[in-house]
Amino acid sequence: MDESRCLCFNLGHEEFAVPLLKIKEVIAKPEVTPLPQSPNYFLGIMNLRGQIVSILDLRLKLGIKPTASAETSVMILDLGVHSVGVVVDQVNSVQLVNNKDISDKPTIEQSKTHDYITGVFKRNEKLVFLLDISKSLSIEDTNRIESSKKAA
Repeated sequence: MDESRCLCFNLGHEEFAVPLLKIKEVIAKPEVTPLPQSPNYFLGIMNLRGQIVSILDLRLKLGIKPTASAETSVMILDLGVHSVGVVVDQVNSVQLVNNKDISDKPTIEQSKTHDYITGVFKRNEKLVFLLDISKSLSIEDTNRIESSKKAA
């Protein structure tokens, strides 16, 4: 297949995209139960129709300054073993991306996002970074997500 659908969203002033197949749903920012001794980007857990979902603030995780917005949402992602909610500033649109329009990721030294970006494409004359959310999760994050499901 030469095309894939991606969900485009903003973190701060930058636009990112993830494959639409990874998205279960997008919801308004929910009430979250914080977990003690968690990093600042690990906001806690929520109950989503009987399923415990860990909520991460992707902006804080990637070192991006959040923008105060009424559009702040949580994308519920299916990462295979886990469902994870990630806070984003704004969800923009579903974009059909032709694989030939995806460029290699830029070389950015000292960037927290570099390892998680898999490519770049243009949308409305702006660059959009393709993000691999599962790569952004450290082993500690994965363990915390696993233990938070058991704690609930």
